[in-house]
Amino acid sequence: MIVVRSSRGGVLKVDGFRIRVVERLALPSIWARLKAIRGAGWNTFLLRADDVFLDMLTDSGVNAMSDRQLAAMITAQDAYAGGRSYYELVDAVREVFGMDYVLPVHQGRAAEHLLAKVFVRPGMVVITNYHFTTSKAHVELAGGEMIEIPVPQALDTTSDYPFKGDMDVSRLEELISSMRGRVAYVRLEAVANLLGGQPVSMKNIRLVRELCDKFNVPLVLDASMIDWNAYFIKEREPGYASKSLAEIVREMAGYADIIYMSARKAPAVRGGLIATNKREYYEKLVVLLPVYEGFPSYGGMSVKELAAMAVGLKEMVDESLVGSELELIRYVVEELDKRRVPVVRPPGGLGVHLDAARFLEHLPRNLYPAASLTGALYLASGVRAMERGTMSMDRARDGREVYADLELVRIAFPRRTYTRSHAEYLVDRILWLYENRDAVKGLKWVYEPPVLRFFLGRLEDIGGWGEELARRYERDLGEY
Repeated sequence: MIVVRSSRGGVLKVDGFRIRVVERLALPSIWARLKAIRGAGWNTFLLRADDVFLDMLTDSGVNAMSDRQLAAMITAQDAYAGGRSYYELVDAVREVFGMDYVLPVHQGRAAEHLLAKVFVRPGMVVITNYHFTTSKAHVELAGGEMIEIPVPQALDTTSDYPFKGDMDVSRLEELISSMRGRVAYVRLEAVANLLGGQPVSMKNIRLVRELCDKFNVPLVLDASMIDWNAYFIKEREPGYASKSLAEIVREMAGYADIIYMSARKAPAVRGGLIATNKREYYEKLVVLLPVYEGFPSYGGMSVKELAAMAVGLKEMVDESLVGSELELIRYVVEELDKRRVPVVRPPGGLGVHLDAARFLEHLPRNLYPAASLTGALYLASGVRAMERGTMSMDRARDGREVYADLELVRIAFPRRTYTRSHAEYLVDRILWLYENRDAVKGLKWVYEPPVLRFFLGRLEDIGGWGEELARRYERDLGEY
């Protein structure tokens, strides 16, 4: 954002870019939407993109690229080994993160897979501020356990605590002390996705680093959305208002032994990376790269993506390009909150998060309120969001349902993609849905995969409530 003083007092936050290529959108009718969501088993992952009006499922791989990134893809040197584009990426990582050893991978979960392969053995634990679905899955598939220790405020969606992504450092010291030799690594996710896109403070990162040094445990930073976390540190943490985003990101990375990221997020490229300054970690990881990803100079990515990622890493700390979506998120959250619609506060990164447990307080947990609300939102708006609640959890090994700490619907705002009019439309349709929330009766499984069930699982609306909601919509708002 470009921030300037306003003639009416205060400041103006102006997008530091202009839109030069557009994609036409189409809004399906209410009855077309009902047919589509039922055909997808009430799982928004299984909707066809052509049946979606605003695709706000994720920010992963759908961010708007810059003209410089597209130009870099054209001039990329196409070589299997030792290509110039790889060394451009290495130089960008050194500049942005201050790390010398770089391993490209095809996306973030590939990095998580390699880290689990190298560091996790059966009976070991990874301690984290909060899990992400794939990070937890890889640790468990390697025979380990992921232990989450967020600060207490993180699980209160009404709290305005500014850094809900913080780790409980007192609990961290207790755990590491009692589990000596069993802690594979400590993981910090910035921002914490499943807590509502909530950031980690620099103070918390420093305290975690001190404990990792004390007990000789590696600190791993998931930097997939580090651009947004840095923006919030600059905005919310004392002592950082005058710091540049580049300085903040460099400091954050400097506390970590290893960083990894899905470049599909902040750098706006379909790829990922692992970086470290520790040669011994690099050597353990690099030998697995040809087995699971590709040669170390491309790591499962095309060289065009390597070249675009080198540019994207630098652009993710360009203050004119960062923050426009965060301001839209803030606008939607504040508009909904003042009308008493349950949302996660304060506004976080990634998207707007509806608190489905409070939005649909008449639904018990076993009827999947977050999944139900995600489907109902699509039906009422054509907006594809993502369930981030119990459906996103897998069952325990004995078949018991594991209820999520939070039942959230994440409405993602990809970088540099949507406008204020889209945000206003979203607010309008959520308000209508909130007034008609009694029509939503819950979902039940039709097909339930054993692992990461939220990707491919299918459900159905209990009692066919989707049709009743569609009838109300047509009565109040017409066919569209």
